[in-house]
Amino acid sequence: MSEINTLTPPNTVLQELGKRLAKVRKQHKLSQVELAAQAGLGVATLKRIETGSDSQLESWIKLLTALDLMEGIDGLVPASQRSPMTDATASSNAKPKLQTQTTTTRWGDES
Repeated sequence: MSEINTLTPPNTVLQELGKRLAKVRKQHKLSQVELAAQAGLGVATLKRIETGSDSQLESWIKLLTALDLMEGIDGLVPASQRSPMTDATASSNAKPKLQTQTTTTRWGDES
């Protein structure tokens, strides 16, 4: 299996994801016919996905649901993302904290 990164061409990403999907399907001991039926897809669609020829996200969601792998889908596009510019602006606008003196004055008549 190959690593997917920002330099990976889209068609290679689809092929790699298809290979991974086929591997997971086999680990679940499912045939293409069985997985396609569980996901509500045609066998031809599943075959296209496993070869990297189909990129319909709805089909992927159905397959990931059937394989109980939806927890990873949230990471595709995070609901919120921190902006480095926002972080930099916020830290430069922050007021410096005042240091409070915590030492106690001694007068010499303490017992």
